[in-house]
Amino acid sequence: MEFLLNDQQAAVVALAERFAREEIAPQAAAYDRRAEYPHPIVEAARELGFTHLIVPEAYGGPGLDTLDLALVAEALGFGCAGIAVAILLNNLVADAILIGGSEAQKRRYLPRLAREVASYALTEPGAGSDAAAIQTRAFKKGRTYVLRGKKTWISHATEAAFFVVFAKTDPERGHRGISAFLVEREAKGVEVGPPLPKLGQKASPAAEVTFDDVEVSESARLGEEGEGFSIAMRVFDRSRPMVAALAAGLARRALDEARRYAGTRESFGKKLFEHQAVGFKLAEMGMRLAAARLLTREAAWKAARGVRNTLEAAYAKAFAAEVAVWAAGEAVQIFGGYGYSEDYPVAKLYRDAKVFQIYEGTSEIQRLVMVRELMKEVER
Repeated sequence: MEFLLNDQQAAVVALAERFAREEIAPQAAAYDRRAEYPHPIVEAARELGFTHLIVPEAYGGPGLDTLDLALVAEALGFGCAGIAVAILLNNLVADAILIGGSEAQKRRYLPRLAREVASYALTEPGAGSDAAAIQTRAFKKGRTYVLRGKKTWISHATEAAFFVVFAKTDPERGHRGISAFLVEREAKGVEVGPPLPKLGQKASPAAEVTFDDVEVSESARLGEEGEGFSIAMRVFDRSRPMVAALAAGLARRALDEARRYAGTRESFGKKLFEHQAVGFKLAEMGMRLAAARLLTREAAWKAARGVRNTLEAAYAKAFAAEVAVWAAGEAVQIFGGYGYSEDYPVAKLYRDAKVFQIYEGTSEIQRLVMVRELMKEVER
């Protein structure tokens, strides 16, 4: 594994960091207050290829890989985690299509990710961490499927032109009875609810989506019948490094804000960082951030090379999420009373950080994955 970025990667990171500082950070607080999807920023990011970064050139994308995506995610996450998610989540849909899609599906749907928003509909009111427990059904009628059920916490559903939807085609087979489908927003029976109220990352809205006897062609199924769960798990191996990178970006922002404040604020005749209690917090933040970044880049590097990375992706996602939550909390502590005020940026960082421990698999689920993978190594 190379620790130095190549020329292309360095250029992409520089572009993403400039975009984060100039376009995202100055507007982040306003979009957070309004809980509004940042259309102008997403459009500007689309022009740079960030919204469909991993879409191959043959389908109208930049054709970059999961490591490039992680590098961009960290840079944009520094500006605002919610806006970064609004920009990057199309890449999650791209992964599902690249993994399970036919050539015809790739040619039809991947180019659309360069101009439209799409959503990944897996989570349900009664099935979050336990994806195999989904209740949405897909009934076969000839060469057509009829979808019936409800999804919740579907990011960008309010903006989506189409969805990747997971439904049970054979409930008796458990997770092996789940299939995935490409469903148009305009299909009869698709109903998207209003944005759900959220603690943080408010520029990335989530909503409920109801499928009321929605008919889709057999040609809309991703992969074979029963391959949906496998597709979802393989997507997680590629998407979790991106989420970890977003968390690392937020942690880097927390460190940046905290050290700037600690370098200017005085207490008892000293700059804050000169007090060991504060200085050691900064040191610990830097150390944990460096570890999170290395775990993340290893997981992304393996995915980019087609090497199985399930364990590394779980390590990276869980650790980076916990670093983000902890670092944001330490930043609030360093700011003191001002840290509790929404007039300062660290309060928003604290709110934005928490969901990293929840979506794309909770920290507890990541540990279950770790145990399973570690025991597989023993068996081998």
